Amino acid sequence: MVKSRILVVDDDAILRKTLTKGLGHYGFELVGVESGEDALKELGKGRWDVVLADLQMMGMDGFELCQRCQEVQPGIPVIVLTGFGNFETAIAAIRAGAYDFLSKPAELEVVALAVERAVAHRQLTEEVNSLREQVRSSEGFGELIGESPPMRALFDLISRVSGTDINVLIFGESGTGKELVARALHDMSRRKAGPFIAVNCAALPEALFESELFGHVKGSFTGASSARSGLLVEASEGTLFLDEIGDMPLSVQSKVLRALENRTVRPVGGHKEVAFNARLVAASNKNLEEEVKAGRFREDLYYRLDVVQISLAPLRARGNDKLLIAQHFIERFAKDMGRELVGLSPEAAEKILAYDWPGNARELRNCIERAIALARFDHIAVDDLSDKVRNAGQKTSLRAESDDLVPLEVVERRYILQVLEKCGGNRSLAARILGVDRKTLRRKIKVWDEEPDAS
Repeated sequence: MVKSRILVVDDDAILRKTLTKGLGHYGFELVGVESGEDALKELGKGRWDVVLADLQMMGMDGFELCQRCQEVQPGIPVIVLTGFGNFETAIAAIRAGAYDFLSKPAELEVVALAVERAVAHRQLTEEVNSLREQVRSSEGFGELIGESPPMRALFDLISRVSGTDINVLIFGESGTGKELVARALHDMSRRKAGPFIAVNCAALPEALFESELFGHVKGSFTGASSARSGLLVEASEGTLFLDEIGDMPLSVQSKVLRALENRTVRPVGGHKEVAFNARLVAASNKNLEEEVKAGRFREDLYYRLDVVQISLAPLRARGNDKLLIAQHFIERFAKDMGRELVGLSPEAAEKILAYDWPGNARELRNCIERAIALARFDHIAVDDLSDKVRNAGQKTSLRAESDDLVPLEVVERRYILQVLEKCGGNRSLAARILGVDRKTLRRKIKVWDEEPDAS
């Protein structure tokens, strides 16, 4: 692991040596110099993560050094130390560009904590600044954006499946982008010139289901003043996306199965079969295997649909994709609202990373739209976020309850169980994120289950 590089600037040789030696125990790489001029020379030679400088020095003082550092390495955090720890001095240092302000004498642990925060701030700032370019250069699929392992695996699967006409069944929590995956499959297929028709099965009244899917003849029921071909026929040469198929009435499921097997439909009230040539993509946020066991979904239809299965990772399991998607929404909606926003502040980005997003990308979209409307600056700040995002806790730590060291297998177990929880128990998805095959993951879980004190 690359150590963070800290430049210590102080004309007091004893204090400079104390800081460089003491902070070295915290895992930093440190170099000490005695003047602001020497500090700027070091900054010009290569990358540094943080500058820790005394405020009162001979020659160039800490105020001027704060300003000059930004000219040499823009964005580098400067922490200033001073024996004059009053409010006015602190304000002057911050205005000069200091990231943090510590009064002398400062405990080494306090200084180390401030440096750790500054390093994290530096890394997050650089990540936020690179998001706009990443959004533009991301080789995603339409509105599907992400660079996390689950998304790279998804893009690979879409690429392999899109050139075929086989049925695809998409699983994922609400808001994970199931329709976006279906559209990507359509847009990359040889059917892309044909129609893409999406229907939400949960929103269709049962009485209208057959008419919507299969069509009807004139006068077949009250209100049928003219004939209609139905969605399966209308989607011919294209793709029909049946969202939330787990909510399809049982009375219709057998007819859908027959239509898929024969590639024909019989309109309501009609006597002739009508051929169709549509590719079917279905999606559900329910566990259809459980629905089959409960008698709410036909087993034969499930296996007819489940030729290729795509499982979408929830946003909480996609790491820094949260920031990439947030930046995409900023660029998309800021223009629509007539706002000029460059992106997220590092502090706002930290909150977005810390929040679990139970509503997934849909919830993130709503959050960003709200923040754009409320933003007072050229970026989204923490105060522009909703209360629940703003108050998000820190990320879960893998450390033990105590500071005692634990065996590697204990840390591995905690991490694997944590990933499984984030993936909603989906072992296939968890295995992809962990970089192991499903059999290996299943074997580990079986061993833990057989242990008398398995956690």
